[in-house]
Amino acid sequence: MTVRGQIVRFALVGVVNTATYYGCYLLLLTLGLPYVAAHVVAFLTSMTGSFFLNCRFTYRTRPTWRKFLLFPLTNAANFVITTSGVWLLVDGAGFSSRYAPLVAAAAAIPITFVVSRTIMLGPETARTRESLTQAVAPK
Repeated sequence: MTVRGQIVRFALVGVVNTATYYGCYLLLLTLGLPYVAAHVVAFLTSMTGSFFLNCRFTYRTRPTWRKFLLFPLTNAANFVITTSGVWLLVDGAGFSSRYAPLVAAAAAIPITFVVSRTIMLGPETARTRESLTQAVAPK
């Protein structure tokens, strides 16, 4: 599994995740929730789906309770960036509350990928790198 393949699959999951988030966000807006509350609820809903899609499709790893409990860390930076971005765009720049989340989400994508990959696969260390090369070296 290459990093390039993971990036492509991460992007595809991101499209599904964004569509889920945005659909939920718009539905909650039409039900009368304030835009920040709609953003938070839609974000939490899409994050749960994203966890399972990233486990199975992006990183091809088994979902575990440990990963599930750590997964919100992958979205902590995303949440801060998108929430402050939505607020700044709507209240500060006069953007429509319907489109601000899409603009704000773009800035968080690279950070989310790096943190997500680390949690799902674990960080590569010199020790694990050496172990892998020793395991495949001809004897």
